[in-house]
Amino acid sequence: MTRELSTLQSTEPNVATTPADSLMPPKQPLAMPAQDFACEFHDSAAPEQKPPRQVALWRLLAFSPAMLATALLCWVMQGWFAADGFMALEVLLLTLIGFNFFWIAFTVSTVLLGLYGLSRRPRTRNLGPSRPMKVALLIPVYNENPWYVLGNAHSMLQDLHGRGGQHDYEMFILSDTRDEVIAEQERASVEALRSMLPPGSRLYYRRRPDNAGRKVGNISDWVRRWGAGYDAMLVLDADSLMTGRAIARLTDALSRDPGAGLIQSYPQLIGAQSVFGRMQQFANGVYGLALAEGLARWAGHEGNYWGHNAIIRTRAFAACAGLPLLRSPFGGGEKLIMSHDFVEAGLLRRAGWSVRFLPRIRGSYEETPATLIDHILRDRRWCQGNLQHLNLLGAKGFRAISRFHLFHGAIGYLMAPVWFALLVLWAVIGRSEEASVIRYFSESNPFRPSWPDMSQPNHVLVIVLIYAMLLAPKLLAAVALPLTGSRFSEYGGPLQFTLSFLSEVVLAILYAPILMVQQMIAVFRTMLGLQKGWEPQARDGGSYGVRTLLVCHALETISGAALCAGILSGAVSWWLAPIALSLVLAVPLSALSGLRPANRIRHWMATREEFREPRITCAARAARAELKAMLEGGPRHHTPAE
Repeated sequence: MTRELSTLQSTEPNVATTPADSLMPPKQPLAMPAQDFACEFHDSAAPEQKPPRQVALWRLLAFSPAMLATALLCWVMQGWFAADGFMALEVLLLTLIGFNFFWIAFTVSTVLLGLYGLSRRPRTRNLGPSRPMKVALLIPVYNENPWYVLGNAHSMLQDLHGRGGQHDYEMFILSDTRDEVIAEQERASVEALRSMLPPGSRLYYRRRPDNAGRKVGNISDWVRRWGAGYDAMLVLDADSLMTGRAIARLTDALSRDPGAGLIQSYPQLIGAQSVFGRMQQFANGVYGLALAEGLARWAGHEGNYWGHNAIIRTRAFAACAGLPLLRSPFGGGEKLIMSHDFVEAGLLRRAGWSVRFLPRIRGSYEETPATLIDHILRDRRWCQGNLQHLNLLGAKGFRAISRFHLFHGAIGYLMAPVWFALLVLWAVIGRSEEASVIRYFSESNPFRPSWPDMSQPNHVLVIVLIYAMLLAPKLLAAVALPLTGSRFSEYGGPLQFTLSFLSEVVLAILYAPILMVQQMIAVFRTMLGLQKGWEPQARDGGSYGVRTLLVCHALETISGAALCAGILSGAVSWWLAPIALSLVLAVPLSALSGLRPANRIRHWMATREEFREPRITCAARAARAELKAMLEGGPRHHTPAE
């Protein structure tokens, strides 16, 4: 790689003289009309399809246990509350508990369904032979590190070339970058890499003069200008990395299924070095596949789209998934649809195309935010986009499961204020009527309920049950890890795996209340119109001072201090102590999230990809390091991959 990259410096002075279209193929326009959510739509090109066998059974097995468990819990608890007559706050408390418990139970049933699916050998669908397809690999970028994106791009193209096969792949770097310095580096990097790629490999670059429509506009601009020349497009993120085998398997699956409009892979997290990143990565690697398999079972041909590492039939996408502006449910006129991926999946399904999820395809990777604050900043953007979906629940023609995906995405954030309200009510109830915070309310207040004593064993059992259900998916997935095709030896052996598992559980318990409060803040920021747009993610994690940490986590710290004071005074149940401790320690925990473990404990919370690193990640790391050194004009860094 070094010899070819040495051309980079010589190409930089000629960037300005390079013709505008020299890095793109001839245009092949394809119409992409904006869809109307007020009208039904069916694509005449979508073939008639029968629902997958047993999908109704999988949905029954996923939803019914959660509904029955929630109904049973509510029935038992209403008996406790009804002893002295129902009051308004008691009804509210029971409603909040039931609402929260359903989603917890639904996650457990989905994981159980996934573990059952993983224990069985997958059936081969009789969909006919694979036919050759011309596929565009699209990487939208916005003020990203060029060496990072192009290093990954080079590795994927090299892996595809080495693998061969019947499909034809071309890669496009679709830039919305506004920083002129970064844009020059992007173009110079692409020109250098084009000269070093193997014969037959094609890499193109286009920078838009403006970034109208953000990522949605970036992709749709490519579809309208060049989409007619490609059977499919595989959409990647700036931090995406996929093996040639994974790309080929997705392409084969789309080729063999003429009714599939989109097929989503399951991206695994890699490259995490910080405490918070490694926690997320370990959870994704150990527990994630069971949840993903369960989701794939009950979703069937009405799956979802996560915006990247998925292959899409180009003409189906153009005909069915053009996005109009959307009126915000919180005012402010018409706005761009931010979390476009869920909506595009719903539109494809509405038009008659299937949306599938293949979680067992390995070799699909992405990265995760390095610190708690970086995660919070990304989560605020996602919250803004997901809450928009509430305005689409009544869109014409959407399938019931597509509406559920949209609703579930929004509920994931609306649950945060519900949990916080439940926490406040539980704290107000206290340990008993005599010790409760509300004993200071006026005795003449007719709305003052006769609260049950939350220190009684049967009421404590509810809190224990909720804690247990929250931990159940992790425990089930960890115990059944061999069902996923992994072995404990791949995680350093049973002892190392147990240490990593316990560490992840403890950290997840500590960070969960902080994330609850931050998601509640995100919800209110969105409702009040304070969340403004989309900014590029800090791939390496930001560096945050004490003042930033204090400002960011002020509400958690104050809430935690109030809970601790209530517990110490005897007014609040000791069962809320783990939550109080987490909240009061929000600032140091946030600082801890960005720390990198010492080399001597580098296998702490390590996944099997870290114990045995995939070849594609080794190649990508070497390519990124070499390209970065060349861009910065520094000395070459020799790597084993050279």
